[in-house]
Amino acid sequence: MSNDPRRQAPAVARNREPILQVLRQVLPPRGLVLEVASGTGEHCAFFAAALPGLDFQPSEPSPEGRASIDAWCAPLPNVRPALALDAAAEVWPPAAADAVLCINMAHIAPWAATLGLLRGAARLLPAGAPLVLYGPWIRPGVATAPSNLAFDADLRARNPAWGLRRLEDLAAAAAPDFTAPEVTEMPANNVTLVLRRR
Repeated sequence: MSNDPRRQAPAVARNREPILQVLRQVLPPRGLVLEVASGTGEHCAFFAAALPGLDFQPSEPSPEGRASIDAWCAPLPNVRPALALDAAAEVWPPAAADAVLCINMAHIAPWAATLGLLRGAARLLPAGAPLVLYGPWIRPGVATAPSNLAFDADLRARNPAWGLRRLEDLAAAAAPDFTAPEVTEMPANNVTLVLRRR
């Protein structure tokens, strides 16, 4: 039996390059990137290796998740040890960040987690700094792909608090603190959203 704590998510290999292309355009050249809900840690390790001028602070609620993140990111000098962070919490460990990144969380967590993400990012980010989200979203005026509708039904069957979120609900919740989301089309019917701190 392996003692390797590293977990793997097959989707990472498919989406990490397209996400990185967006990050190269929107992240500052220097500073701290807080990743909320870092999952396995594979994204963080890939982005940190590609963007050595930035420091990355991964986070994940579960101890097993943090062990996986730390194992993936161990060789990288610009990644800090993973923090225990619940997106919905009123207090987050970091006091400030230059960007906040969150990949594939909104649809596999209660809506309260996304609202908490907006509040937390608003507390940490300076004016003009980006909050970057990636995943499948339901968008007004855009037909939802059948695969995403099936995914949404599967998620809600597993947990009624989960499911694809509506972009207009995110924009409305973010409006007091953030600009309207800038949408970049991504593979497999996903999008990257960039919201700037007002």
